[in-house]
Order: sequence, then structure tokens, then C-alpha cells
Amino acid sequence: MKSNICIIFLFLSCFIVAQEPSREFTFEEFLGYVKKYHPLVKQADLKISEAQAKLMKARGAFDPKIEADFLKKQYSDKTYYSLFNGSFKIPTWYGIEIKAAFDNNEGIYLNPENSVPNSGLTSLGITIPIGQGLWINERMAELRKAKSYQKLNQAERDLEIIAILHAATVSYINWKRSYDEKQLYTNYLENATERYKGIITLIEQGDKAGIDSIEAGITVKSRKLNLENAQLKLTKAKLELSNFLWTENNIPLELEDVLYPDLNIEKTILTTLNIEDYLLLNLDNHPKLNALQSKIDILNTDRRLQANRILPKLDLSYNYLSEPSAFENYRFEDYKIGVNFSFPLFLRKERASLKLAQLKVQDSELSLQFEKENLANKIEAQKQEIESFRKQRILNTTLVNDYNTMLAAEERLFQMGESSLFLINSRENTVVSSQLSNIALENAYLLASAGLFKTIAKLN
Repeated sequence: MKSNICIIFLFLSCFIVAQEPSREFTFEEFLGYVKKYHPLVKQADLKISEAQAKLMKARGAFDPKIEADFLKKQYSDKTYYSLFNGSFKIPTWYGIEIKAAFDNNEGIYLNPENSVPNSGLTSLGITIPIGQGLWINERMAELRKAKSYQKLNQAERDLEIIAILHAATVSYINWKRSYDEKQLYTNYLENATERYKGIITLIEQGDKAGIDSIEAGITVKSRKLNLENAQLKLTKAKLELSNFLWTENNIPLELEDVLYPDLNIEKTILTTLNIEDYLLLNLDNHPKLNALQSKIDILNTDRRLQANRILPKLDLSYNYLSEPSAFENYRFEDYKIGVNFSFPLFLRKERASLKLAQLKVQDSELSLQFEKENLANKIEAQKQEIESFRKQRILNTTLVNDYNTMLAAEERLFQMGESSLFLINSRENTVVSSQLSNIALENAYLLASAGLFKTIAKLN
């Protein structure tokens, strides 16, 4: 169940339910609250931990390994054979593997291949891939890809947080618009009510015709209807905004009625979103481009691995052999060597895999090239949009002032008996429309700023 908790007091860790005077809930405070406590922001942070786990898993392929095998057959009081092999392996970066081992085998039916001195046989060896697997192999590829996945997950995490903050910003901007419209209709309902009372008084005194009360009453009812509709929009906007308000313990909150939006958000939104220098912004270190580049790096690693598989597989091994007691005598004539070679004659599978890997890289590079141009054009369009809405807002504000001047003049004429209630209502409706346009232009400017923030994707 949602808790009716005053958001401002939550910042002070005090939960107060009692009615409080109206307080401003600034955009900066709201956005900071979303960044800190929203569950989806916390969920996005899990991508960093996921990437770190993948990197640890890939590095695990280079961990030293201890192995031991024991096999014994006993029958009719005879030991047919007893085989023991223990080894310690160290895989290295370039596919080279170092191995130390100890063998101790005995039995009346022991395979001559497994015969060792009575004290056992120790060995120290190295295996080197000369062809396939020297410059890149599965272990190396997985580690490189894991490092690229770290960058990819970081970029995706930033994009997810940007999307959440953008959605929260849009909700806050819509709350601001709904609040302004509600305040506007509240003020004009008060004006219409006072005018209606004045008309009734003049009618009672015989200075006005009774029909004027109908005209004034229509305006009052119209303003009440407008106010009720604005109140409904405000209620819905507040509920939508509440989706982004959570406590540290993941408890959802409802926006208190005593809170009102940032009245200076038009002046502060660019600074709060860290895009005040938006005319100078560029695509450097853009998370979406970073994500695409990381995907290309991953695909390039796969491509190099597939290219390496076209090489013949040629593994050379050398093992120095000695009894445990004579290991340091360095009898290099005691050894075991091996050569492993394989090579497909037609390489159809390998060549096809390489071609597919190359096509994937080309496809991703084209996507990156397109995305760069697309983002650059989108950013430029949004910059122009912000500038245009700023100019329109300034121009419309002068219109509002001019319409207010005309309304005031009409009211003075009415007081002198040289105008009518119809003309006053007409002038007032024009003022209301111009003020609503001003609110809409402010909303458009704020939404354009939020859109640029999302496109730029600049968290810090």
C-alpha cells in the first residue's frame, strides 16, 4: 500500500502525516530522489555487477588446476594394475600450457606404456600451439569479450538510467503544466464569481438589465467546468509522478497535496539536466555509440577467432622426466615429446564461419555509422527546437501582457457604462487562451529540453 508521506520531509528522514503548509518540490530534488531510490535505476546498476561476474568467469579459464586420477584392479588376491596420476597445470595467455605431473603405477598386468620406476616418475613439461591457438584461442577470446561486455553493460546501464530520468522528467513537466492550468482556472473562476456578484448588485440597484446576470452566470459555470477538468488532469499527473517516488527501502510513495512544482523550472532545467551548454554538446563518449562500438569489438574478437581456425592445428609438447629423488640431476636425455597435427582439406566450415563473422562486423559498423549521423541530426534539430520555443515563449508573453492591457481598458469602459459584459468576457477569454498558449509553449520548451537530454544521454 502506498504511503502518504511528504516528500520534502523524506529528505530529512522525518515521516509526517499531519497537514503542512504548501511547499515547493523542486525539479532538482525530485530528480535526485529518482536517481537514488527508483527500483529501475537500482536494477540498471545490476548490469555492472553482471559484467564483473562475466569477467571473473572468463579469467577463471586461466586459473591453475590440480588433477588426480587413480585406478586399481584387484582380483583373486592379485593386483592386476594400480594407476595413479597427479598433475598441476598452468594455462597461459598465448595458449601455452605448463604442466607438472607425478605417475606411480604397478601391477602384474600393467601396460608397458604405463611402466615407471618403483618410486614413481615425475615430469615437467610444456605444450605450445604453433599454428591454431597461438595468437588467439577460446580462453583468450572469452576474456577479451568479457572486457568488451564490461563497456557494453556500462553503456546500456547509462542508457537505461537516462530513459528512466527522461520519463520522470516528462512526468514532472506534465505535472507543472497541469498545476499551472489549474491555478489559472482557479484565478479566473474567482474573477468570474466576483463579477457575477457585482452584476447582481447592479441589477438590484436598477443599473443593469437582468439578462446580464445570465451572461455572468454562464461565465461562472464555464470557469467551474474548466477548473474541474483541470483538477482531473492534475490528479492524473500527480499519480503518474508518484510512479517515480520511492523510499530507500523500496516503498512507493504518493505525492502530497501540499507540494507544488518548481515555479522556476524554465530557468533551471538545462542546468539540472547538465545540458546548459547544449549548443556546444557533441557525440563524444555517447553511451549508445559506445554500446555499438563494444558490440563491434566483441564481433571482431569472434572474427579473429574464426580466422585463426583456418590455420592448421599443430601442438608440440615436451616433458622432462625424472625419478622424484633425482629430479635436480637434469638428465635431459630422459624426456617425452609429442606432436599433434590436424588440418581439414577443404576448410568449408571454417571459411563459411569466417565469412559470417565478417558480415556481422560489417553490419554492425554500418549501424554505427548510421547511428552517428542520426544522433547528430536529431541533436541539431532539438537544439533548433529549444531555441524556437524560447523565442515563441518570449513573443507570446508580450501578447499576454497586451491582451491584459486590453482587458483592463475594457473593464474601465464597463465601469463608465461604455462597454458590455459580453465584451469583457470576450476580452477575458482571449487572455485565458493566450495564457494557456503560454503554458503550452513553456511545456513544449521543457519537453524539448528533456528530449535533448535523452538524445545527448549525458549522465554526469
